[in-house]
Amino acid sequence: MDVVLFILLSAWGFIIVVPFVNAVAISFTSYKEYLETPLLLFPRAPEFKAYRELFKDNRLLYGYRTTIAIILIGVPLSLILSSSMGYALSRKGWPGRKFLFYFILFTMIFQGGIVPLYLVVRSLNLTNTIWSVILTGGINTFYMLLIYNFFQTLPESLVESARLDGAGDWTILFRIIIPLSTPIIATMTLFFTVDKWNEWFNAMVFIRSGAIQPLQLVLRSIVLDSVTASQTATTVSLLERPFPIGIKMAAVMLTMLPIMCIYPFLQKHFAKGMMIGAIKA
Repeated sequence: MDVVLFILLSAWGFIIVVPFVNAVAISFTSYKEYLETPLLLFPRAPEFKAYRELFKDNRLLYGYRTTIAIILIGVPLSLILSSSMGYALSRKGWPGRKFLFYFILFTMIFQGGIVPLYLVVRSLNLTNTIWSVILTGGINTFYMLLIYNFFQTLPESLVESARLDGAGDWTILFRIIIPLSTPIIATMTLFFTVDKWNEWFNAMVFIRSGAIQPLQLVLRSIVLDSVTASQTATTVSLLERPFPIGIKMAAVMLTMLPIMCIYPFLQKHFAKGMMIGAIKA
């Protein structure tokens, strides 16, 4: 059985690793070499045309700046909103708790849609600002439920003892509950960071100014521009300039690299937070 599991896991790992290596190789290869070997793992003559094409565009700097601002503001805001809501729902004894819980759970299945959301954002005069992206993604129901489930696993006696000492709900949350919830908070920090880093759809709907577009939307625009340019280019010029697939893979690498650098620091909390947060429903 160990041999069978080893073979299956090795095959699964091979299926995962090969496309990633292929994407890295394509981002460093030439169009001619790509045409000769589409399934490329090690480029014979590595070049940086695709990365130079991306970095020479000033929009990339604006994209990084906007995305970092969205992460620095949006992740703490999402953690505060999700933690406070999860803590409130995990406390028993107040009227309307179950109704509010199922009302929030209802939003995971049925949503208003993009048109009502756009009308609300426009009525608040938030269109064409980064706040339209930050506030529309302020809380995630699924992540809030994971935090809620984790809080329910903490002993009720801790809260009762703090109340006897005169502590209020905010003091209990930030000085007792949150310090004991490091695994789930670290996991949610990673999840929210990935969500904010990959944000592009809400930005595409609400933001028109190129100076405040997030990174993913900027990379999408650059890739689409390269595709358009390649459709009107001659065969000779295609061999000399970066080709669209190479630029697309270079954009994928620029998207993945920061998250790959952050993940190892949160990995030890990730599995524990997910398991404990999903046990009790």
